[in-house]
Amino acid sequence: MPVDVCAHITGTVWKIEVKVGDSVEEEQTVVILESMKMEMPVEAPEAGTVSSIAVTEGQAVEEGDVLLTLG
Repeated sequence: MPVDVCAHITGTVWKIEVKVGDSVEEEQTVVILESMKMEMPVEAPEAGTVSSIAVTEGQAVEEGDVLLTLG
């Protein structure tokens, strides 16, 4: 069952820490968002494998936007 990992704040994708095919652990940082000069890590809600990445570094995102999907 695919799981979407979404932005929890409005900001800019500062760094993508994983790539498609990577295995991630629950609570592992997968993306770092930047908002108001603060870096905010986004963590995987559960263990899984990255099946797709929906954003690029430098891209502006809104709260709730899908960043990546775990398969």
